[in-house]
Amino acid sequence: MRRNGKFSFFQNVGDYTNSILKPQAAEAVRKFGEIELNGVNFPTPRNQCWPQAVPLIFYDESVQLLQQPDKITLVYNYDHEVRHVLMNKPHLVGVTPSWSGDSIGHYEGDTLVIDTVGIKVGPFAMVDRFGTPHTEALHVVERYRLIDYDAALEWQERGLKDYLLAPGADSAALVDSDYKGKGLQLEFTVEDEGVFTMPWSGIVTYRRGIPAWLEFVCAENLRATYVTRDSAVPRAEKPDF
Repeated sequence: MRRNGKFSFFQNVGDYTNSILKPQAAEAVRKFGEIELNGVNFPTPRNQCWPQAVPLIFYDESVQLLQQPDKITLVYNYDHEVRHVLMNKPHLVGVTPSWSGDSIGHYEGDTLVIDTVGIKVGPFAMVDRFGTPHTEALHVVERYRLIDYDAALEWQERGLKDYLLAPGADSAALVDSDYKGKGLQLEFTVEDEGVFTMPWSGIVTYRRGIPAWLEFVCAENLRATYVTRDSAVPRAEKPDF
């Protein structure tokens, strides 16, 4: 969000004066905003073909939840990213940080709650499109529940308005407009004492998408997402075998 309260879908300029940001985080957001205002995209996990941690990965337009008794797998449409959530277990003791973190889930009535800690800090570590950084203290709680069709449609139209887009714009192109069933709403809360002065929350609303996903492999075209230069895709220091 910019300082004037308006969001720009095409330019990632954040409000570095927001009091929720600690000084080091505010400075990072300011620098990234200056890069964008000069007409250049700053590097992000998304445009560099690196894994996206929560909550940044919520920016993906589509997600599938595959449910089994002991785990839930979340599959995202962008670059084949996958998360694994173990059900009804405690967090690992002394968890080793990883790109997706240690995610543990349980149900509270009809609401799926996922608690994630242990998220690794990589070279492009950020929690949003504005370059807000995170530390290994990042803690994200997700709450998923089904909502009625009318409520899901209302939330979608509100989101399009916030993005300064008209109903039927590209961001809604993957929605099955003939489906009148329930939508899925995600409410999430973010805590990181190294970056924020207080927890903050957000909402993502999904409606049923079109049946097929187009395959997207970020690293197959190094300028497909970064445009001005080659993406700094992850590279191994030595072969796996």
